Amino acid sequence: MDKNYDHQKYEKEIYKWWEDSGAFSPTSSGKPFSIIMPPPNANDPLHIGHAMFVAIEDILTRYHRMLGDSTLWLPGTDHAGIETQYVFEKRLAKQGKSRFDFDRDTLYKMIWDYVQENSEVTVDQMKRLGASADWSRFKFTLDPDIVDQIIETFIKLHKDGLVYRGEKLVNYCTKCGTGYSDLEVNHIEETTKLYFIKYGPFVLATTRPETKFADTAVAVHPKDKRYTKYIGQEIEVEGLQGKFKLKVIADEYVDPEFGTGVVKITPYHDFNDYEVWQRHKDEIPQPKQVVGFDGRLTEIAGKYAGLKIKAARELVEKDLQEKGLLAKPSEDYTHNIGACYRCGTILEPLPLPQFFIKVKPLAEKALKALDTKETVVLGTGREKILRNWLVGLKDWNISRQIVWGIRIPAWYKGDQLIISKDNPGDGWVQDNDSFDTWFSSGQWPVVTLKSNQKGDFEKFYPTSVLETGYDILPIWVVRMMLLGIYMTGKSPFKQVYLHGLIRDEQGRKMSKSIGNVINPLDMVSKYGADAIRMALVISSTPGQDKAVGENTIRGMRNFSNKIWNAARFIKDFDGAAEINLEFENKINSVSKEITKLLDGLKIGLAAETVYNEFWHWFCDVAIEEAKRGNTNKTQMAWGLKEFLKLLHPFMPFVTEAIWRELDFPGMLIVAEWPETR
Repeated sequence: MDKNYDHQKYEKEIYKWWEDSGAFSPTSSGKPFSIIMPPPNANDPLHIGHAMFVAIEDILTRYHRMLGDSTLWLPGTDHAGIETQYVFEKRLAKQGKSRFDFDRDTLYKMIWDYVQENSEVTVDQMKRLGASADWSRFKFTLDPDIVDQIIETFIKLHKDGLVYRGEKLVNYCTKCGTGYSDLEVNHIEETTKLYFIKYGPFVLATTRPETKFADTAVAVHPKDKRYTKYIGQEIEVEGLQGKFKLKVIADEYVDPEFGTGVVKITPYHDFNDYEVWQRHKDEIPQPKQVVGFDGRLTEIAGKYAGLKIKAARELVEKDLQEKGLLAKPSEDYTHNIGACYRCGTILEPLPLPQFFIKVKPLAEKALKALDTKETVVLGTGREKILRNWLVGLKDWNISRQIVWGIRIPAWYKGDQLIISKDNPGDGWVQDNDSFDTWFSSGQWPVVTLKSNQKGDFEKFYPTSVLETGYDILPIWVVRMMLLGIYMTGKSPFKQVYLHGLIRDEQGRKMSKSIGNVINPLDMVSKYGADAIRMALVISSTPGQDKAVGENTIRGMRNFSNKIWNAARFIKDFDGAAEINLEFENKINSVSKEITKLLDGLKIGLAAETVYNEFWHWFCDVAIEEAKRGNTNKTQMAWGLKEFLKLLHPFMPFVTEAIWRELDFPGMLIVAEWPETR
């Protein structure tokens, strides 16, 4: 054996050996164990968060495979809807082009070709990390058999009265050109101006004076004694376009402590105002839209039409001041506003006809699955967060104004609407919108198993463990529970393991601007896949962030060498001492502890325990005692074999390399897990 372990000499060859052997496929016998891979973006290179999920899921997969379970880790990638189209549009912009230069079919084909150019990159990178997924079962969210199932689910939801089309206020990104659901909104804190505008007999406070051209009412709290005499009356207001009249309504939504306790109601540009309009339709006229889908003011704004929000606000403020309609100088006001999770643009609440799913009946079943422990969420406080999302969910907007994705099977002829997979005939026109990407990925556990080998769904659903980052708990985990239970009557996973964000050694969020981003593939090249895997998982805790830096990874590379050098010693060792029962008992005790921890999904603690026991007991104590003649060659070789098995899920390459170098029988990847007695 070489003096040091050289990962570059072994990793590629060993992975090919594993893959060619068929070891990644589930056996026909054994208790089923299954994980469905959270599908990364097919077009994006892996980042450190992806490396974390690969490490954790591969640890569980290798462990259960060695236990003798019929183990399936089903891989796949996601078309990633708006994220992919957004990246492609940036590419077009560099060429001086826009999506509007192309018809729908042409643009879709261009994005498809773009994704296919890079589709192998993600898979190859996961393989470099040692992912022992069953690649023969690989799925992509736009595979025809997957698309067919997604569409069938939508049609069934519609037949069951759980899907409807209606014009409602939605979160709209004027840059990306699409609406979003509430769960995709990034809420950020922003300090803006609070303007005090004269409105007839009132002074009201607003952060958006540019939308005043679409005001339909003035509202006060019904118990605010300052204004009770005005409730139900019509007031005359001097505005920038002359005088106009508005009715004063009473609604408990109004906070008497905010501003002056009087607010303007602009239903098509504020979600709260929209709800007020729904409650007072007999008092408030049909709303008007003053901000267009291009982010510019519409013609009802008169001379301000065509201006973007910022420019319009500044000019409106100036003109209000000149006309004497500002009661006092503006004040700084800090509040939360919605931003596009993709590009960061401030979202506009805008009225748009969309398809919505009625989530309440679906959410009730998901909550029941949590109540009965059909699904258990690991990570302190995370189940409570999941419950809060399920309780507070509003109807889910699943329409997206993009071409990249699964086109909604809705057909129109005049005022008629048909939901159908196929064109109903002449004169019918298909909806241009695509499904929200979370609508398809929300069905992922079901559709991947149903579209793969015969019997997979019956054998492996519900899946054993869902492992993913806690940051997509509301976006993805919620959706899978809603749709999985609806489609099958069973929650799609028995346990949910949520890993935290990976931060740098100082606990800071990784950021390109700070320059502290770790490229996992660079670390694999430099230190080996085993080193970064172990660095990511050791001492980690479900639901908690983890600090990792190059020093940690380098330290785990040193651990690889420690294992290697222990094997070198034992290969050349020729001790002939009596059987050391204390040695065997210790090995069995360690095996029992690691098994218990992995069964309890305490992966970080299992990694820490096997690291400490191997380094500080096996190497520092047992090998030194063997040198003094207290343990024989056979026992030491057996002890090393047992430790290689315990270490294999965490550090698969170096352990498999040693297994081969010492001519142990078979392949370590399919060796039997140590007996725990």
